[in-house]
Formats: sequence, structure tokens, C-alpha cells
Amino acid sequence: MLHCRKSLCLAIALLALLPAAPVAAQQQRRGFGETTTVVVVEVPVYVTKDGEPVRGLTADNFEITDGRKVQKITAFDVIDLAQPLTPQQAAQLPVAGRRHFLLLFDLAFADPEGIFRAREAAKKVVSEQLQPTDLAAVALYSSARGPNIVLGFTSDRRQIATAVDTLGVPQLVGRGADPLALMVNASPTTGAMQMTEVGGGGAGTEARVEAVTEFLKAVSSAETKTNAEALKNQVTAFSRSFADFGKLMGTVQGTKHVVYFSEGFDSSVLQGEGASEDTREAIAHGETWDVNSDEMFGSGRQQNDVSAMLEEFRRANCIIQAVDVSRLKSGHEERPRPSGQDSLLQMAKSTGGELYTNFTDLSQAMSKVFERTSVTYLLAFQPENLKQDGSFRKLKVRLKDAPGGAKLSYRPGYYTPKPVPQLTALERRFQTAAEILGGEPGGPLGASVLATPFRTGGPNSYVPVLVEVNGPALLAGQKEKALVTEIYAYAIDGEGSIQGYFTQNLGLDLTKVEAQLKQSGLKFYGDLELPPGEYSLRVLVRNAQTGAHSLQVVPVVVPAHDQAGPVVLPPMFPEAQGKWLLTRETQAAGAPQPEYPFIIGQEPFIPASKPVLAANQGVKVAVMAYNLGNGDVRAEAGVLRADGQPVQGGALEVTERQRGGGRAPDRLVGTFTPSGLPPGEYLLRVTVTDGASGAAQSSTIPFVVG
Repeated sequence: MLHCRKSLCLAIALLALLPAAPVAAQQQRRGFGETTTVVVVEVPVYVTKDGEPVRGLTADNFEITDGRKVQKITAFDVIDLAQPLTPQQAAQLPVAGRRHFLLLFDLAFADPEGIFRAREAAKKVVSEQLQPTDLAAVALYSSARGPNIVLGFTSDRRQIATAVDTLGVPQLVGRGADPLALMVNASPTTGAMQMTEVGGGGAGTEARVEAVTEFLKAVSSAETKTNAEALKNQVTAFSRSFADFGKLMGTVQGTKHVVYFSEGFDSSVLQGEGASEDTREAIAHGETWDVNSDEMFGSGRQQNDVSAMLEEFRRANCIIQAVDVSRLKSGHEERPRPSGQDSLLQMAKSTGGELYTNFTDLSQAMSKVFERTSVTYLLAFQPENLKQDGSFRKLKVRLKDAPGGAKLSYRPGYYTPKPVPQLTALERRFQTAAEILGGEPGGPLGASVLATPFRTGGPNSYVPVLVEVNGPALLAGQKEKALVTEIYAYAIDGEGSIQGYFTQNLGLDLTKVEAQLKQSGLKFYGDLELPPGEYSLRVLVRNAQTGAHSLQVVPVVVPAHDQAGPVVLPPMFPEAQGKWLLTRETQAAGAPQPEYPFIIGQEPFIPASKPVLAANQGVKVAVMAYNLGNGDVRAEAGVLRADGQPVQGGALEVTERQRGGGRAPDRLVGTFTPSGLPPGEYLLRVTVTDGASGAAQSSTIPFVVG
């Protein structure tokens, strides 16, 4: 055990809220936005010649016109997928410059068997052609529910494969667990994957296949339409809900390739079937009141609805890659609705995409799309005096001094930002997910994060995450007395997979806690369980009403439990009680309470995420480490500037070693004095050496000399 029962009670008391209970029940209200009026518009551009990408262009080769005004290009990036990137490098790229693929399965205009078999084609595209820079999402469409996002845009290939394999069947995915839909089938308490068997054989696979089959049959039965009027209504519902969905996609930065698996709808609704014998006879006798114009020329209402839908997709920079699934049925049956392919072709061509009808190898058929888009030129500009009212503004990009015959593909415009209260829940969700996956670290809230792995009795480590938020910054612009604060934390491994997460909405009653927030701020305690590996922990904190936020990206190394040599955790500076407004992550009902790991002797403490130290004044510090052995140990400190360069100054004196054993680490307790350091931000690096073996390891923590 890490501590006794008394220490556990004290630790819980440290994390308890004030008796006045300022944190209300968890709320779903969310927002997104910036407190600044500066807006940066990013425009991904593809340049091709004879179907091949054109390389070697610079910012001087492009001109952007916003409305009628030529804009100054303020930033320019080139993303060339011919130059392999690691997942870590890919995660540092702007989201707008990364390709987005939405795998959209149509349950209204397709036979269940075709959709079922389309999963394999989709998974092959994901496994063979997606690059580490690419993001993919999975969605279903049905007339009853409209477009339904099963998985949001993510780089996690395992999650994508699981979402495609299960097609959103409730009993096979953890629906509602992750509010950003970056994970499916995950435990809401730890965020750990609860993987169903994807591919292969066995009883688990058979049960999954049966569940998906029954789900598709049930939806297909509900979608069946038998007459022309019902089909018109179905097409109207489809086009209008897709128009709304297209507008939603406009909030997602980057070029979106909508890989649309469907059989299409009967295009005679739009084009008409020509004059029947009865209609021709009525015209010949002058009986025009008996002429069915919709039958002859198609329905004007449906034509307008479909045109409006396709315009929204074009505005959103969505390219529909239509995949005809009719030939995926067993025996390659002939199409029961020959004109359905015409509607698929119209959707694809109207948005710059292709129609795919041969599924011997879909990934091979789509290889030209991947090749044409393998080089992205990302242009950015800052429009002045922009009204943030959600209106659409047209863009035009022109090439200068480029190879003859080069063709441009770019977003035709952009929607201006909207005030936070006007954003829909889905808009907020997409924008939050994009910030988590590829946002630039920093922000006006000034948050800081400390994440430390501790051993458990199992293969994973317990990783408490302490998030500190500057109180005055959190309160800036706040008008209501109920302050809603959102906290999101996702641990992403070296392959781009999300290995754990937690999210929390806090409702703070400012009539009770405003004074304490102004004095210091909010300190939140969350936790993860992670297997051994190296992670990028991305933590987003946001004021839901004002939209002000902070994104922190913290590297976390979780060692293997059987690792030889010292394992040194980041140095920890205990803070005085009462400094922060403290709260912690809500635990799931029935979940075991994790043991509190921050102990010196028998006393719990709260460590600082980013300690602020007074010049030349010594402060208590604890260095926790595993595998130190029974011999003497040596601890040495060095100070680095924020850019990693060493500086002279600072001294560490270790006065006590408290031995641990088992899951408990040894604790080296002493004093650190930031002597000779001028005010500024630094890193403290502590190196612990096992005297018996000579093995050593270092760890760091940022600190400030105030």
C-alpha cells in the first residue's frame, strides 16, 4: 500500500471542494471560440498537372482574393506525403493542412448486404492508404435519424477500424462515453479501449457479424419505400438533412473527402421519366390539366433541394467520392434500380469527386485521389474588420508563374466565426476535437499540467493528471454567476492511437468561489491508466461561455514495470493548502477509488504543476523513483532555460530518503534553492544515480522564478 487509511482520508480531504459545494452537477453546455478578434483563415490548395501533383511552389506563386480584396499571405506551409512523417511529426501539422476522409454508409438507399460487404472495402482503404497525417471519421445515414457520427475525425487507425466494423451498433460500441467521439467502445472511467475482435474468426466475430446484420436489416426494413410520392419525400428528407450536414462540415478545417457508400436514389425523381402514353394522349387532346409535369420533367422541389445540398458540400470543401455498393451483393446481382447510379454520379461530379463502381479493389481505384492530393499547399491570411456572424465569404486563389496547364483545387470560401452561444453542439464538438488533435499549444487561460506515472498491481500505470488554470484569466469576460469550465485530456501514443482520456464539465458558483479564483485559480485532479509507452498528453481547458481556452501538450513516458535501472518521476514541489480551488474528476458509479500517490512520510500533499519560486529562497522538493536498490543513491540538479539550454544557478540538497517497496516508490526529500537565477521560466532537471550499479535517469519539471 502507498499509504495508510488516515493518509487516504487526508488526501481525499485535500481534494474535496469547499463545504459550500461550488461545483454543481455536470453540465453539457459547451462553447468554442477566441477572446481575440483576430481571425486566421487557412486555405489548403492542391495543384496538379496531368493528374500529378506539382511540387516546388512557394508563397510567391499564389494570390488569394477574399471577396474583392487581394489578401496578404501571412503563413505558408507545404505538406508533401512523399516525405514520410512520424505520427509525432504529423500531429504537429495544422489540422487545415491534413486530409480528412469521412466514411459515410447510406442505410436508406442501399441494400443491407451491400453495406455489410462495403465495410471490408472501407477498412482496406484505411489500412493501406491513409497516411499518419490523415484524419478519418465514420458516419451512418438513415431517413429516421439523418447523418449520425459514429466516430469523429481521428488519426487512430484502430478506432476507425472498430467503428467501420461495428457500424455504430449500440451493443458493440461504447456510445456516449467519449463526448468528442474520438473513441468508440471505450471505458468511460479510464478511456481504455475495450476492443471487440476486429477481423479473424471465433465466437466473438460471429456474434458481431450477427449483431451488425440484424441492425442493417432492421434499418433497411424501416427505410423501404414503395411508391413515387414516398420516394420524393425520402429524397427531400435526404437532401435537406445532408445540406445541414454539409454546412456542419464547413466548420471542420481542411479538405474533406466524403467516401459515400450507397446505391443512390432513383434519379427519375429529379429528371422525370418522359411522357407516358396517357400523358401524350392528354396533350394531343389539349387536356393539359391531366399532364403530370413531375412525371415528365422531374420534381422542381426535389431538384432545388438537391442543388442546395450540393452547394453546401462545395462551400464546406467536401468532395464526394461516391461508391456504388450494388455490386457488392452476393452473386453480383443486377441493379434493381438502374437510375440510382445517375444520382451518385451527379453528387460526385458536382463536388469534384469520382464515381466508383468496380470493387475488385477499392483502395486501388481510389489511388489516383490519394496521389493527386499528396501535396498540400497551406495558405493563411488574416482578414481585417471581419464580421463574426457566421456568413459565407467567397475565396479565389490564383497561380502566378506556375507551370503551364497546372490546375488548382481549393475551398471556394469560408464561414466567418459565430458567437459562442450560436454554435450548435455538433459544431462545438468538431471544433473541440480539431483543437485536441492539431491545435497550437498555448492560449489566454495560461494553464499548466503535471502528469506522473505510478505503478499498480497490473500491467498499466496509474497516471494522475493535475491541471492548474489561472483564475483571473478564466474569469475574464465572464458575465454570468455560473461559470462552466470544460476540461479534456487525451493521451496519444506514437502510432497516433488514443490510449486513454478523461473529460469533465465543471459548473462553478461564482457567488461562492469568485474571490478564491481571483486570488489564484482552479486546480483539477484527473487520472488515466496507460500501458508502457511514450505519449503526447493533450489537455484543453476552456471557459464555455467566453470560449477562452488553453491547450497544453505534455510528453509522458510510462515505463515498463520490469524496466531495469532507476525510473525517476518529475520533481514535485508541495504547495500550501488552500491556495487553489480544488476539485477532481467525477468517478463512475461503482468504480474503485484510486490510491492517492502524493505522499511524503505519512502525509499527503498537492504538488504544483508549474511551481512559482522566489529567488534565492529554498523550497521543499520530493523526487520519487523506482528501482533504486538498497545501496546509496545520488541526486543532482541542473537548470535549463525554457528552450532547453543549460544555465548556471540553482542548488538541490537531498536530506532524506524514504524507502518504498513493491508498488510504492522511494522518495528523496530535500530543498531546492533557485540561487543566481533572474526572474523567468526554467526547467529543473534532476538526475538520480544508483550507487551500486551506476545506472542513472533524469526527469524534469518547468518552474518559474517570480
